[in-house]
Amino acid sequence: MNHQDHTPGPEPVRPDRGRARARWRWTVGLAGVTGLALTTVGVAAPAADAAGRPLASANEQPAADDRRSGDEPGKGKSDKGKSDKGRKAEKPEGIPVPCDADKLIAAITLANARGGAVLDLAEKCTYTLTTNIDGAGLPAITTPITLNGGKHTTITRAAAVEEFRIFAVDAGGDLTLNHLEVTGGQADGDGGGVLVNTGGALTVKKSAVTRNIASSRGGGIANDGVTTTKHSTIGRNIAESTGGGIDNDGLLTVEKTSVTANTVNNAAGSGGGIGGSAGSTTFVTGSTISGNRTGDAGGGVGSFNATVTLTDSTITNNTGSNGGGVFAEGGMLTVRRVTATDNTAALQGGGLSIQALTETPAVTVEDSKIAGNVAPGANGGGIVNSALAFDSTIVVRDTLITANQSVSGGGIFNIGPGGMATVNLFNTKIVKNIATGNGGGILNAFGTVNLNPATGTVVVKNRPNNCVNVPGCAG
Repeated sequence: MNHQDHTPGPEPVRPDRGRARARWRWTVGLAGVTGLALTTVGVAAPAADAAGRPLASANEQPAADDRRSGDEPGKGKSDKGKSDKGRKAEKPEGIPVPCDADKLIAAITLANARGGAVLDLAEKCTYTLTTNIDGAGLPAITTPITLNGGKHTTITRAAAVEEFRIFAVDAGGDLTLNHLEVTGGQADGDGGGVLVNTGGALTVKKSAVTRNIASSRGGGIANDGVTTTKHSTIGRNIAESTGGGIDNDGLLTVEKTSVTANTVNNAAGSGGGIGGSAGSTTFVTGSTISGNRTGDAGGGVGSFNATVTLTDSTITNNTGSNGGGVFAEGGMLTVRRVTATDNTAALQGGGLSIQALTETPAVTVEDSKIAGNVAPGANGGGIVNSALAFDSTIVVRDTLITANQSVSGGGIFNIGPGGMATVNLFNTKIVKNIATGNGGGILNAFGTVNLNPATGTVVVKNRPNNCVNVPGCAG
């Protein structure tokens, strides 16, 4: 498969997911592991001890990442003891695994049989997997297993072999990845890099999940259990239907992580960076979601009847058709201390798109900045609130909405038959937004916008006008 081919294909049929796909466009008129043959490349430096780990020279210093993670040796004999004890508690000493993929498979098999293990993988080594073991390159994780890597430790699938993901974590499995790169997985199904099944858990720390492909959901990671990423990168993964970087059907925590340049190919796909399904819960904090794209809903983050909380994060340069930065259909969305900038929606909601087609959403945006987003094809450069079949209310507090652009409602576009769409603004500044048609600041169609000017809300310097159909707003 050509990894660079992003041509949209037919969306896979997924009868167990039950996601609503219909979206209205408000545009008209409103402009087994024995005997496996595996190979290993990138073997560690020739000078190695009996355990297969490279020997450090007398002058070699620990890498910066190792020092930060508490691995820097003490400066004198007095530093041993207590300080070493503390470091061992943080990163337990593991069983060395030489730079050989067969030995890695054997080590994981034994760890599963013995109820878990900590395994120390070789530095400057690529473990190259060539055989499909029930859909993955390594035995399914069924116990608590930690894989500690180091400088340039990689696990990958050989390029010319059968398609398979790298890891599967089954019920009872608890996989921790430290200082590793997981790459080259290609799943005929969910989870190109890692599939976390129901009852399984995954922790990714100071690691990268990159350049994996899923024919369905979760190009990098498909989570049906509990997944946490910390100080990591989820980048350049591809999915066909949802969650180019990560697709979440369980509990997902993304902390101080870069989710970047992931893709969902399908024209009706969602969640270029992160996707969220009905009943799932996603927390993103201190992270960057950038340069992701999807054919339809949520270039950065796309969720359907899910709970999503975004805090202290940046969402930038993502692309989708409906919600360039963030899309939420129903569910609960909280955006707090977030910068959403320079995202693009081909149709509506350059920054954020909220939709109430299958249930009523609960949305709060506060202490945030929504700036420089565009929806050149239709509505809501900054925010769109669409009450299609249920009530939809957005509360925007202490937020700056500026320099966004669309055809209608450059800053905010609010629409809902029978007055079901409501936007409540508190101490919010809507300035210097542009509509090429009408409603540079706010365009309200069949809904309610409450400015609450006594709290400090200001709508000024928008073009060609500040508001359309907003009581108390000077045109």
